[in-house]
Amino acid sequence: MAMIIYDPACSLPRCMRVKEMNAKYALALILTLQVSMSLCEVPPPDQELVDKYDEMKSVFYKRLLTAYGKLQAAAAPYVEKVGEVEQGQAAKDYIEELLVKPEFQAVVKVATGLGQEAAPVMDKARTTVLGLYGHYVRPHVGTYLSEAIDNIKVYLDKYLPAE
Repeated sequence: MAMIIYDPACSLPRCMRVKEMNAKYALALILTLQVSMSLCEVPPPDQELVDKYDEMKSVFYKRLLTAYGKLQAAAAPYVEKVGEVEQGQAAKDYIEELLVKPEFQAVVKVATGLGQEAAPVMDKARTTVLGLYGHYVRPHVGTYLSEAIDNIKVYLDKYLPAE
């Protein structure tokens, strides 16, 4: 049962003002939910934008693999010399022991499983971000961003080629 408290400074009972505030809070909550639901309806990205993203991503991975190969080739002579030093041999033995431990293999399996489970979530996030970018941002900065990427590619091709 609601208790009515009279405030001498106000002509309305206090419970009436509380009810008004509750109604205002409910209205604000409904409006907030409507806005958040309208934000959930993200437009799908253009196929051209998805293709451009996929092409840039594959070139980026190729650049990383090429850089890794160069780094590995440069470090190979030093890695071979590590086995000749007593401390280097001890580190090498420790790593080999670690690789065969069941605990380490379990961690690798869990990490691999998490990566496989996260793939669909990452794909949905990528699609959402590309849709938001294509709908809201690209019309305003798309040309400038494309030109900047093309200018950066010149230097990347020179210092970090994909092939």
